[in-house]
Amino acid sequence: MRKLLFLILPLVFLLNGCALGAAREPAADFAGYQGEVMLYSSMQDRQLNALKKGFEEKYPGITMNYCYGNSGKLFTKLNSEVQSGEIRADIIWTGNPSDYIKLKENRILSPYISPQAININPMLMDEHHYYVGGRLTSAVIAYNTELVKENEAPDRWNELLGPKWKDKVIMADPCSAGSSSYFMTALMQSEKYGEDYFKKLRANGCMLESGTAATHLRVAKGDFAVCIGIDYVVENLKDEGFPIDMKYPNEDMISLCCPIGLVAGCPNERNARLLYDFILSKEGQEILTENNLISVRDDIAQPGFFVGDLMSHGLELDPVQLCRSENQCLLAFDRIFFIDYK
Repeated sequence: MRKLLFLILPLVFLLNGCALGAAREPAADFAGYQGEVMLYSSMQDRQLNALKKGFEEKYPGITMNYCYGNSGKLFTKLNSEVQSGEIRADIIWTGNPSDYIKLKENRILSPYISPQAININPMLMDEHHYYVGGRLTSAVIAYNTELVKENEAPDRWNELLGPKWKDKVIMADPCSAGSSSYFMTALMQSEKYGEDYFKKLRANGCMLESGTAATHLRVAKGDFAVCIGIDYVVENLKDEGFPIDMKYPNEDMISLCCPIGLVAGCPNERNARLLYDFILSKEGQEILTENNLISVRDDIAQPGFFVGDLMSHGLELDPVQLCRSENQCLLAFDRIFFIDYK
């Protein structure tokens, strides 16, 4: 199979002849839309609250609830609901694209073609329309600005293996954080890095934290100098006044398209489709960009780095193979960090 760049899932390049037509905004009178909708998401509270505010202003008769947590927690909760037949989630939106291949195969998602899909790059869509990228994020090297000078901060993954960063690096546990799992699997599948990279990282004293937000806070508060982080989480903490900043790696960037999917058998399907459409709409995506995320739409201005340079700096991956090997890579990672390390 031909290798694709960082965020391209097993996708189609055309919409299979589906007549989506021009995107249309719903009618101005939303009095008939009532009830609630439940979103399960690993996004931060800041972004979720902003999205909730925008959605409820547009649909005042609908309450948008959300359950926030790391990917491991949310998928455990969702699987339990599916097994019991008491599903509460209407939409699932986490960070790891590989998870959605598994959700689709296990028939936990329901296909849906949003009228907003005409404005989304087809490369970000599942070929059978079970999920679509809802936001873009990238793995970064975050650092505490009171402990590390900007010109001394590492800007390559291999720099974290050097003696300068001995016992000063932390990362989110891939077993609980979806974005960290994607990052780990991507590097472990790469001939350039492989298991050897994580053996050296562990030998250099890299520690683990249970979740993405907690990992960044350890750096922001000065417990560690550096972490393998996520761009928008760093920006959130910077906005709050914490002494933290980041560098995108000069090579082998790893970015995620963070898909959304409609849960099969969800209790509020009509409202869920409205929220799905709102997330992908220009209005919804602008809310995300105002809150440190990168849009998946082609008609929203993006930082120049993401438009051009991202593709040339991206680590080449086979996304299907990445999904298939994720569990094996997690076992190898656990062995390296918890069993073999002495």
